[in-house]
Amino acid sequence: MPELRELYQDVILEHSKAPRNYRALGTANRKAEGFNPLCGDRYVVYVDLAGDAVRDIGFQGSGCAISKASASLMTQSVKGKTQDEVEELFATFHKIVTGQTPDGANPGAAGKLSVFAGVSAYPVRVKCATLAWHTLRAALAGKDEPVSTEE
Repeated sequence: MPELRELYQDVILEHSKAPRNYRALGTANRKAEGFNPLCGDRYVVYVDLAGDAVRDIGFQGSGCAISKASASLMTQSVKGKTQDEVEELFATFHKIVTGQTPDGANPGAAGKLSVFAGVSAYPVRVKCATLAWHTLRAALAGKDEPVSTEE
């Protein structure tokens, strides 16, 4: 377990310091804002949706290391996926961060997203880890009002 904790810390720090896809997306045809009033995280997620698939994605904003790393890894994970695949990935991610991964399940099936399993030990941080995901879901649904983790 110490190895997983180290990996968790390394990946979170790496993606927080150098987030992937951290940019406004000029080709975006979907966009949503999200914020976490508890810790002040605030992001805009930009999506270039081609048919039913995420052709490209970017995000901008500010937040804690967990929220920024989660947004970064999310953008890498959903590129090229259909909206249904994004929903499935979100459901898996949510189970990982809330500690609901069934016994015997392979947490590595979610790829690098599995490093967020450590978040389940800190329930208040679940909102940090899921903010970008809820914002992405709002963008895909075409919602105009900002998403809050307090809803």
